[in-house]
Amino acid sequence: MKFQHCQLPSGLTLIAETNPAVHSVAAGFFVRAGSRDETEEISGVSHFLEHMAFKGDDRFSADDINRVFDEIGAKYNASTSEEVTMYYAAVLPEYLERALELLSALLQPALRQEDFDMEKNVILEEISMYEDQPSFTCYDHIMATHFNGHPLGQSILGSQASITALTSEQMRRYHASRYHTGNIVLAVAGNCDFDQLLQLVEKHCSRIPAGITHRTIPDFNPQQTVSLLTRESSVQQHLMQMGPAPRGSDPLRFAAELLSVIVGDDSGSRLFWELVDPGHVETCDLGFSEYDGDGAWMSYLSCAPDDAAANLERCAQVFAEVNTRGVTSEELEQARNKVASRIVLRGERPMGRLSSLGSNWLYRQEYRSIADDMKIIRSVTQEQIHQLLQKYPLRMTTTAGVGPLSTL
Repeated sequence: MKFQHCQLPSGLTLIAETNPAVHSVAAGFFVRAGSRDETEEISGVSHFLEHMAFKGDDRFSADDINRVFDEIGAKYNASTSEEVTMYYAAVLPEYLERALELLSALLQPALRQEDFDMEKNVILEEISMYEDQPSFTCYDHIMATHFNGHPLGQSILGSQASITALTSEQMRRYHASRYHTGNIVLAVAGNCDFDQLLQLVEKHCSRIPAGITHRTIPDFNPQQTVSLLTRESSVQQHLMQMGPAPRGSDPLRFAAELLSVIVGDDSGSRLFWELVDPGHVETCDLGFSEYDGDGAWMSYLSCAPDDAAANLERCAQVFAEVNTRGVTSEELEQARNKVASRIVLRGERPMGRLSSLGSNWLYRQEYRSIADDMKIIRSVTQEQIHQLLQKYPLRMTTTAGVGPLSTL
């Protein structure tokens, strides 16, 4: 494998990890545009815009885009998060040019009024669908509660009110402010020649306008908060907790990833053995999320409403034990093996490498090979876990819930 990168005269960054030993190639545009880049008035516009991208530009109709992707056998899609919108496709190497042509078209959609009106109804239906899922509602609620007043508290989908009020002109202004070369990384992984790739990018990506928009990263200090949304019809109580953790640029993020596996992986973790295996809860886990300028521990559990308070106390005891005593060498080695296996298994496919490549460059202008990732994970020590816990203990400042309970 070989890594190469360059910045085109337009300002677009191209990065590629070429590997002639594989039989496919994946390409993706990573746009620094997500729900945190919106105002409350246009909440949900990033995700809505992602949908509109597939409605076509002045060269391709919506039918053209989907038909040609299907004709070349592509695995293609898009996704929106708090911080990134990603458009991607995995294809056979001989169809890379066609895929790049279509992907570049997605970045400059026509945003026709009739398409906007039709897709708005689709988005509203999607919001209604997710509102019927307590775990999703709980996630949106805790993000809004924990990051109260901070851009990371914005819902990815937006609300019924914000989407209903959104206009196509507002979307056009947002698109013009975020979708330009200084805000986009094109990542490619798999079987391709870099020089030929560069020629294809110069040919098909020249329509992306030049420019850059800097992201606002305000300071944030979470407050101790408990907030419950009562749904009497819900059979289970869904509870999430959040607390401060390393930001995306903090070297302690690697130790945080391993600690989250030790404490809250879906099997073989402390929360699994203390709460899931004995049958106290249906599910319980702990994750670590890194963002621009911030980071968070996030735990989740679902259980019978009558057991909610007791299970939160069980979680608190697990967290307190880790904060006080740290982790064992056996736990750390198991976590290293789990994470290393996931890195390798995901990285054996170009599509699996793509997300890591693009995200690392968009956030940190950094390339790490699979071997680099393995070395970093293998090098995390108990002392680093201790340093992590000294700075970012498992101390949850925010609790949010969805279910029958009105109090805990």
